[in-house]
Amino acid sequence: MLPMTETFVHKGQAVAWGRMGDGPPLVLVHGFPWSAQAWRRVAPALAGRHTVYWFDMIGCGRSDKHDGQDVSPAVQSDLLAALVRHWGLGRPHVVGHDFGGLAALRGHFIEGLRYGRLTLIDAVAVLPSGSPFFAHVRCNEAAFAGLPPYAHEALFRAYTGQAAARPLSEDATRIYAQPWRGTIGQAAFYRQIAQSDTRAIAEAQLRYGPLDCPVALLWGEEDTFIPVAQGEQLADMIGVDRPTRVAGAGHMILEDAPEAVVAALLLGEG
Repeated sequence: MLPMTETFVHKGQAVAWGRMGDGPPLVLVHGFPWSAQAWRRVAPALAGRHTVYWFDMIGCGRSDKHDGQDVSPAVQSDLLAALVRHWGLGRPHVVGHDFGGLAALRGHFIEGLRYGRLTLIDAVAVLPSGSPFFAHVRCNEAAFAGLPPYAHEALFRAYTGQAAARPLSEDATRIYAQPWRGTIGQAAFYRQIAQSDTRAIAEAQLRYGPLDCPVALLWGEEDTFIPVAQGEQLADMIGVDRPTRVAGAGHMILEDAPEAVVAALLLGEG
């Protein structure tokens, strides 16, 4: 498990974070419904060359969760910008998976962050986005938040199980499920889904263009959540090479092929 020993208070909300290693800064940004622990098999391998930072997005993992909380993608990119300033990083290498990719893109195009390098992994980035499940939750958030715990657990396992090309281990499922259990965690899970509307993507997409740093895209070839065709569309929008496809990996490439992620990040630096 990655240590989450530090706390950053962002606009009154506690955000858990950690770091390890020594060298040029590298910031890891997780997606949903994951947490910073999604990087637990990647971060240690990067720490030999980098000071590696990770954090739990607002409303996720060990960060604050409460009723009435704004956990929209716009809030998460604002958090990323605030953390980069708090850490005193100039132009870090930022790596974003899933909604973490959207946070990184918004961080640059909306929040004005400058990166030394950007790597996007199976990123939420272009329209159309979302699924019938997400749309149904948006219309019935309270009903889902009030599900019996066993039903919520079954739904969570079914949803996350589809993200990987091979079955998630019981240990991985436990790690990802724990923050979403209990009255507070369960409500937080459906709050994230209900607020993941497409406006934040549309706002960023209007501004896409070439960045002033190297950009790499990495995609699970078997991603059924965000097909590689959307990665190719994103590549065209920001003027970079088409995504590197990872065979045998689905959307949760961090579980299916963490070694491929490490290799891509380290070899890509030359």
